[in-house]
Amino acid sequence: MDSFFALIARMKNISRWALMRSVMPENVQEHSHMVAVLAHALAVIRRDVFSVPCDPEAAAAAALFHDAGEILTGDLPTPIKYRNPEIMTAYRQVEAEAAEKLLAMLPEAMRPAYAPLLAEPAPELKSLVKAADKLAAYIKCIEERRAGNDEFLQAEQRSLETLRSYGMAEVDYFLVRFIPAFERTLDELGTMDYREPKLNTLSEKEN
Repeated sequence: MDSFFALIARMKNISRWALMRSVMPENVQEHSHMVAVLAHALAVIRRDVFSVPCDPEAAAAAALFHDAGEILTGDLPTPIKYRNPEIMTAYRQVEAEAAEKLLAMLPEAMRPAYAPLLAEPAPELKSLVKAADKLAAYIKCIEERRAGNDEFLQAEQRSLETLRSYGMAEVDYFLVRFIPAFERTLDELGTMDYREPKLNTLSEKEN
């Protein structure tokens, strides 16, 4: 019953993109954090830019746990997971059983709070988490390309096409306003925009 958080901590041991040669390896824990950041951002855009009611905190929490079941199932490569409806249905059942097993590792008093996070999100959050998940994959592809790795070129194109096909205003807004920055260097991002401190020489100190 006390293994829940110890297992969550092991998400960092599950590698993503197992069939791809990566310059920068990524694990499920890193991915989940980025998806949570992006889901929160999309929800804020939906609420504050397009004035549609939305709960960014709920979106972030749902995204943070969206791959928790992979602690028990592992990360099934996308070409296999989506090969046919039968495999996808069976995998979803395995994911549901993994979520139930994880939930049972919590004290009963805590289960009601975590049950919605481990289950499939409500429809209004599901679309945001799904979009954030694909957006995180798209960003990963951009980073690999910029690092000189052409292994992700097709995945990058497919990810962008999928994102555009969602027809979500908040996704389109993010693509236009924020994605171009991922093409910049650290200096171009403005983090190094400062002046070197002037060092006093010995003669100046003596004067």
